[in-house]
Amino acid sequence: MDADEKDIITYLKVWSGQYVSAREIARKAASKKRFEKEPNWAVPVLGRLLEKGLVESDSRAHYRLLLGSKKEKPKRWISPHLQKILDKTGKDFSEGGEIDEPPKTAPPGGEKPPAEGG
Repeated sequence: MDADEKDIITYLKVWSGQYVSAREIARKAASKKRFEKEPNWAVPVLGRLLEKGLVESDSRAHYRLLLGSKKEKPKRWISPHLQKILDKTGKDFSEGGEIDEPPKTAPPGGEKPPAEGG
């Protein structure tokens, strides 16, 4: 992917699924000087992006970024030793886990909690 394609992709990400005209893309995706020198610079680049399947166009030649399914990253453990510890518990943590209610213990030092209302 060249720099022009990256500029257009970055610009279309801002519009999140809305169609934008090729002229507007050419005007805003690069510098003002570039648009003044070459007002149609984005047209061939948009054609390449269409061929690659990264953008789509409507009947009015407006373009939008395809919101394709993102590849799901494989889930990993924070560290191997945590995986071993959790595997020893015998619970299945593949979908996440619920935390058991901690046992209620006396505060440190063996003191009783203060009585309410008194």
